[in-house]
Amino acid sequence: MTNYPIHDNIHGTTPIRTAGAPLDKARAAVVMMHGRGTSADDMFGLASAFGPTFDQTVAYVAPDAARGQWYPYRFMDVTDPNEPYLISALNKVHAALDMVASGGVPLARTVILGFSQGACLTLEYTARYAPQCAAAIALSGGLIGKSLDPARYQAKLAGVPVFLGCSDVDFHIPLMRVQASSALFRTLGATVTERIYPGMGHTTNRDEVEFIRGTLSAIVSSV
Repeated sequence: MTNYPIHDNIHGTTPIRTAGAPLDKARAAVVMMHGRGTSADDMFGLASAFGPTFDQTVAYVAPDAARGQWYPYRFMDVTDPNEPYLISALNKVHAALDMVASGGVPLARTVILGFSQGACLTLEYTARYAPQCAAAIALSGGLIGKSLDPARYQAKLAGVPVFLGCSDVDFHIPLMRVQASSALFRTLGATVTERIYPGMGHTTNRDEVEFIRGTLSAIVSSV
């Protein structure tokens, strides 16, 4: 993979933590980005909902953000004030994916997943850099920036599955940004699944967990 330029590697020294199957024995991997004010432990808690079936076959890899946040301002603020945090965060996703690949799990069997701020980061990374991963899954998130500039996203995703799940009344993630993000991913060639959950808070739900379980089952059974 290509290393991307960073101005100040704020997240460069934070740990990338692992759970589940060892990478050298895993059939699949999930790179998981946490939300603001949380940590890798919260993502491993989410992974426990996928069930023990995957404990011996799926490696979970979760980087920690510096000071518990990938970038300091809202995801729909202008991009510049969120730098150099954002570019460092994108580089951290790359480092986690590189760790997975070096450990023996190819990108084609790796899912990129995030919740909230981590979901925004997942989508931004995928739209900018077009990893040919098994899937990109955003739980309560959208592409980053005050407005979406198609010129910023030149990825050719060629059928990469992209899932966006969110409430219609999420107080952090406006429905219109979720829908605009879905539309942009379709123009990039992704196979988009958008699920909007009426009245849900800023959280995850069983339907999303089942979608993830199905995605992992398909990857594991294909090996």
